[in-house]
Amino acid sequence: MPKIKTNRGAAKRFRRTGNGGFKCGQSHRRHILTKKSTKRKRQLRLPATIHPSDVRMAARMMPYS
Repeated sequence: MPKIKTNRGAAKRFRRTGNGGFKCGQSHRRHILTKKSTKRKRQLRLPATIHPSDVRMAARMMPYS
């Protein structure tokens, strides 16, 4: 059996957590930042976890993580 290829787009966006979930970067932090409050921009720096319904799909795209 050949090895399964990792989806490189998913590998750049997600990291596996200790409990088997995935964390990712927040969206809405690229542009149009002047109207967003400092608190909102600061909180967008923190990693988010992907929704439980998407974990199975992410795990399939990253079999060796």
